[in-house]
Amino acid sequence: MMQRIWMVAARDFTATVSGKGFLLGLLLMPVLIVVFAVLGPRILNSRSPDIVGQVAVVDPTGGVSSGLREALAPGAIAARRRQILENGPGPGGLGNLSIPHISVVERPPGEPLQNDKEWIAQPATGRNRHLALVVVHPDAVVRETGNSEYGSYDLYISPRLDEGTETVIIGGMRQALVSARLKADKIDPGAVQASMRVVPPTSVTVGANGERQTQRGVARLLPLICGVLIFIGVITGGQILMTSTVEEKSSRVVEVLLAAVSPVELMWGKLLGQLGVGLVILAIYIGLGILALVQYSLMGLLDPMLILYLLVFYLLAYLVYGALMLAIGAAVNRIADAQSLMGPVMILLVAPYVLVPMIGRAPNSTLSVAFSFIPPINSFAMLARLASGTPPPLWQVFGSVAAGVAGACLAVWFAAKVLKIGLLMHGKPPNFGTLVKWARMA
Repeated sequence: MMQRIWMVAARDFTATVSGKGFLLGLLLMPVLIVVFAVLGPRILNSRSPDIVGQVAVVDPTGGVSSGLREALAPGAIAARRRQILENGPGPGGLGNLSIPHISVVERPPGEPLQNDKEWIAQPATGRNRHLALVVVHPDAVVRETGNSEYGSYDLYISPRLDEGTETVIIGGMRQALVSARLKADKIDPGAVQASMRVVPPTSVTVGANGERQTQRGVARLLPLICGVLIFIGVITGGQILMTSTVEEKSSRVVEVLLAAVSPVELMWGKLLGQLGVGLVILAIYIGLGILALVQYSLMGLLDPMLILYLLVFYLLAYLVYGALMLAIGAAVNRIADAQSLMGPVMILLVAPYVLVPMIGRAPNSTLSVAFSFIPPINSFAMLARLASGTPPPLWQVFGSVAAGVAGACLAVWFAAKVLKIGLLMHGKPPNFGTLVKWARMA
């Protein structure tokens, strides 16, 4: 019996991995990942074009223009960007943006505003390029009597001004206004800034295996990556199982196979053959992931046991979804007939995949713990919890594995019953109610 099962498994595995479509699909994504990994840092490290120009200021208070000139100096802009990067993850590539060279031009406050606006539209190039006009409100530095709020300013920009430079001007105006207000109240702006500046520490995770630097960004991605790997492996193997079974049944090849093996042997052979295909896919992606971690010196973030857990829960998820898709393939005669039966199975597959990021963020919530014991959701849920920063206790892991084994046994039993009747049956495609009747009859 085992020899016949292995013969079917070897036949299915060889037929799948030797196909040009499979090889192209298998290699395409890793190649794209490597290309982006190589080109990504180069793109992020490339500098944007230098911005040079003038900003006109109408300052009736007389105390903002000089502060804005200091705030828009290249050194001050670079210091603000460093502070953003220190206080939290800023926008991608913020540290590599070019620093604009902006000169501040004062315009008399008594002139009509329309004349100042026309200044922006005047054609100019190089260092005389007109970037923006700032009109400071008279009460922007000293509040009016009886008013608890300060005034602000109006900003008029050139249509050619990019968003990054506009952000720089707004940041410079904020610094200039705050500084002028503090000076008006006889408070040292430098002392205030120093008292508000708190450099965030580097978190260190202390565990049974020692200490390691915490990388929250990578830690948040691990549950999602594990969910994606299971999803890719299951959907690839399950779809091939279903389509190959439908093709063999419609072409009458299955009748020849059943002359040599029993329906149960055929089922296990096909399941094991596509399991090998899924493991090949997982091995490639896991190898690429380890290579990336080594490349960026983050290998310490990966617990080797997580790879073992990934393989275990992938096996449990594959047996459930693969058996269901195999049963659907055995029950229909055309791929089009399988679509109605695939709907509930795809919901069962996509729903836990969508829940993975939420479970990874709250791994010990009541809902996450409950999902860990409900097959077939438990494979995704428990793996997301294991990959999170606060993994569950071992008894919950073993309980989830036990629940997964029970779910896999039930799915395989159901598929075996359906195959006994469905493989040789032709005619109107059945619904799920009919499949349940077949399982009871067989």
